[in-house]
Amino acid sequence: VQLQASGGGLVQAAGSLRLSCAPSRRAFSIYRMGWFRQAPGKAREFVATIKWSDGTTYYADAVKGRFTLSRDNAKNMVYLQMNNLKPEDTAVFYCAATRVPGVIRSGYEYWGQGTEVTVSS
Repeated sequence: VQLQASGGGLVQAAGSLRLSCAPSRRAFSIYRMGWFRQAPGKAREFVATIKWSDGTTYYADAVKGRFTLSRDNAKNMVYLQMNNLKPEDTAVFYCAATRVPGVIRSGYEYWGQGTEVTVSS
């Protein structure tokens, strides 16, 4: 499974961005898709995940209430809507996928290339 992420950019604090991720094959083989981010000098961290079958989502505490993860089965896409962005959200964002039930915050097998998000103060 190859993943294509897009939508990053430069935005001012309190602004919004929407990231998109498209798997290369139909999502019937995917159990869950997630987003992670890596800020400069920091380890990669979990942001959000969605179960493909029923849309159940989980979020990191740092983004709850600001980020919304959704999927479009017809378009085979996932979207990470990011609102009220803060400078500390600045990072390279990666989408990931797993076919393994039970994987939620780590252990994803498939990764896309990163898309950079920069939030200016």
